[in-house]
Amino acid sequence: MVLDLYPKAQAYLQSFVHLFFPHLCLACGTDLVSINTVLCTHCEKNLPFTDLFNIENNRIEKIFWGRVPLNAVSAVLFFTKDSIVQTLIFELKYHQNKKAGWLLGRLIGASIIEADRFNPIDFLVPIPISKKKQRQRGFNQAMIICEGILQVLPALKILPALIKQKSSRSQTHKDRIQRGDQMAQLFELDKSFNLGSAKLLLVDDVITTGATLEAAAACLCQAQPKAISIAAAAYTL
Repeated sequence: MVLDLYPKAQAYLQSFVHLFFPHLCLACGTDLVSINTVLCTHCEKNLPFTDLFNIENNRIEKIFWGRVPLNAVSAVLFFTKDSIVQTLIFELKYHQNKKAGWLLGRLIGASIIEADRFNPIDFLVPIPISKKKQRQRGFNQAMIICEGILQVLPALKILPALIKQKSSRSQTHKDRIQRGDQMAQLFELDKSFNLGSAKLLLVDDVITTGATLEAAAACLCQAQPKAISIAAAAYTL
């Protein structure tokens, strides 16, 4: 009997707190019912989905052609300036809003379920950030997105198999070869993990030029996994 009362008491408490601290949709400002989300149902359904997860040789995948061997590549949303997607990424990276990252991860997870070419996956590998950024933010945004994926695909495991070596410097005045050499030094493989024969999903927040993900995938190739795929929350138009 006491156990039956606990969920009801918790629900009443949440309703009381919600009365004074309402949870507003980041897009439209609607008063949200759930404390576990940042968008209302309407705004979530109207996000700019790419619908590319199940399409081979899609526009994002072509970025990596001839650069690094990959099984499949996609992003769940299109990223444009002053959009709700930019707001979600900004909330995650600079306002420590983990709920925004978990939402992005759940959207990736749902897309993976519908895309046979991404399955099966053994491990999620988040793109690491520098120790300095880790201290400033308190977490790695790619790790938070991976946690969101696990909410949809709980059988998967997160494997922090990459180590960020140093913060990248401006590449404005460097030629393509110099930029490539610098990016190749960004990551180091954590050799304590056995990745041989594993099917890996490299996870990041935004794909723009693909240079960072290319360097990370090339580093993972040293471990000779069975397959490497890439999934990101957004792709910059």
